[in-house]
Amino acid sequence: MADHPFPRLAVALAYDIDEPGAPRVVAKGRGLLAQQIVALAEESGVPLEENAALAEALERVELDEEIPEALFAAVAAIIAYVLRASGRL
Repeated sequence: MADHPFPRLAVALAYDIDEPGAPRVVAKGRGLLAQQIVALAEESGVPLEENAALAEALERVELDEEIPEALFAAVAAIIAYVLRASGRL
């Protein structure tokens, strides 16, 4: 995690652009768990986006649940960033 400070909160989303449905919250945690989520993402080559306000909102979503419609626009911006960073967009 050389490029990122230790996060107080981390939330991981899963989304398949080829499948119907909204992104799902697949991991979330604070402190040491947040550090582990970020480390696993980095090890897996997953681009990271720091957005404390969005992470706080996503923390309220239950694990494996789709994000609420109110967060679609904010999460869509993150997904677009990830797709551009991975060369898929």
